[in-house]
Amino acid sequence: MKQGRIKWAGIGVALAFAGVAWAQEPKLEPMTDGMLRDYLPDDSQLEVRLDGDFNGDGIGDTAYVGGTDEKRLLKIMLGYKDELDWGYSPAGEAELEVAPLGSASLSFKKGVLIVGDLTGGTTATASTYRYRYDPAVKRFRLIGLDAERYSRTNSHDSLKFSWNLLTGARIVQRGYVNDSGQGDEAYRYGPERKLASKAAPVWIDDTPSPDAMLDADANNG
Repeated sequence: MKQGRIKWAGIGVALAFAGVAWAQEPKLEPMTDGMLRDYLPDDSQLEVRLDGDFNGDGIGDTAYVGGTDEKRLLKIMLGYKDELDWGYSPAGEAELEVAPLGSASLSFKKGVLIVGDLTGGTTATASTYRYRYDPAVKRFRLIGLDAERYSRTNSHDSLKFSWNLLTGARIVQRGYVNDSGQGDEAYRYGPERKLASKAAPVWIDDTPSPDAMLDADANNG
């Protein structure tokens, strides 16, 4: 796994034409898939990438998910450029659950990077992570995390939570297999259990495991 910045160039090239010096404008090309894999564990596969401006500075960035059977990562590379050089710099990573049931999904809406993931087997966990860039500390903050563990064959009950890390509100709800023969829904959900989990900001590198949180919720009723 590679660390540090990728630089596209050093000092701009000066061109002389008709006695006037022209400086070449820095041009930041998107990182290739091979460059992105350099920041993942050896022998990693790239699942998905999303190019965009995630920190609002007008320069292109890249978020991507990739890894091996033992380790999967969400990583963000931020583009930078000035009069001397330009390139990409790592801006944090989150470790995702292994055993994906297909590739993760990435989208960017209203300043929020949204990561969708489905992992497991017959029993699966669907997770949604939401991150927003905090310019005061120049880091990505986890602002929302939703997850549900359920049976893909409808053989057991489900459990889900929705956590707003900005307010601290967390809702836990159990789903019961709909074997009544009424309606098309696989589960019918019981009452919401409302919890308060407000704490210090959680940055991308400290993203918690949705499965671990579901395990704790299951053990607590």
